[in-house]
Amino acid sequence: MAEYKDPENTILLELKGGTVVIELLPDVAPKHVERMKELARAGKYDNVAFHRVIDGFMAQTGDVEHANMENNYNPGRAGTGGSDLPDLPAEFSKVPHARGSLGAARSQNPNSANSQFFINFKDNSFLNGQYTVYGQVTSGMEHVDAIVRGEPPANPDRMISMKVAADV
Repeated sequence: MAEYKDPENTILLELKGGTVVIELLPDVAPKHVERMKELARAGKYDNVAFHRVIDGFMAQTGDVEHANMENNYNPGRAGTGGSDLPDLPAEFSKVPHARGSLGAARSQNPNSANSQFFINFKDNSFLNGQYTVYGQVTSGMEHVDAIVRGEPPANPDRMISMKVAADV
């Protein structure tokens, strides 16, 4: 069993290439961190597609409503939904959108984030202060880099599973 600094705030994201370890930032964005853990513990992120993957930018996933590969993957609607929980208020901070950072996806409304998130492939400083940052990949970024590109990809990669390290 691996040792994690804070297992309750560490996410283990299983991708086709291996495990991505994400350290969540509860001091920076407590509501977003709680939402991710709640949905992960309910299995809502399992088998959800990466529906928007832009080379040199980021990989977006987490539409638990429209992008579950087994039940209702709808490439035309993937990216338009969230979860059955209410939207979250923005939790902007000074934490930069650096390579491997986890950002909350949302519509034009800053308080519309729900279940979707993206992982930055590179430093995307133009997003700073515009989108909530609530995690950082600490290992396994090579698996994120290998995600199939497309908007949406013809045959998208998906999250095999997402777990809170404290539960494993």
